[in-house]
Amino acid sequence: MPPPGECGALMIDELEDVVLTSDLPEHGLARGDIGTVVLVHKEGKGYEVEFTTLSGETVAVVTLTANQVRASNAREIAHARDLNHNP
Repeated sequence: MPPPGECGALMIDELEDVVLTSDLPEHGLARGDIGTVVLVHKEGKGYEVEFTTLSGETVAVVTLTANQVRASNAREIAHARDLNHNP
């Protein structure tokens, strides 16, 4: 499959949930955290993603490259973690 942003690739759209593929300790985020795309950059080459607590408090809004996130899968289950235990 072509990389995101290239012809024929599946692009993640705004307001879709995505899964972080690596730790971002500078933002208090860990691989597997779920965020919501709030802006798509350059036809899917990057994304502005908001990560929130379960109560809706924003933890971070981060600009990420396409390889730092992936689309969520309907056969996945969410997992909760305490923010006091950062990666």
